[in-house]
Amino acid sequence: MGMLFSELKCKDVINLRDCRCIGRITDMEFHPESGCICKVFIPKCKKTLNLFAKEEFFEICFKDIKQIGPDIILVDLCC
Repeated sequence: MGMLFSELKCKDVINLRDCRCIGRITDMEFHPESGCICKVFIPKCKKTLNLFAKEEFFEICFKDIKQIGPDIILVDLCC
């Protein structure tokens, strides 16, 4: 059974190592030939508001996603 991106982006991403909520997925990178997901991107929290600053992202390889549940996505990151 498939899942839509609109469903995926509504789930909180939790790191299994420290049980910290990283955020929510805003973008994905696909392999051009296979169409498989390579990475997902989660924006890092900004401490100050700067309209001209480049937005930074957590890049999570798809292999680091351990489980996608009904409400959360569990990842294993050593950051």
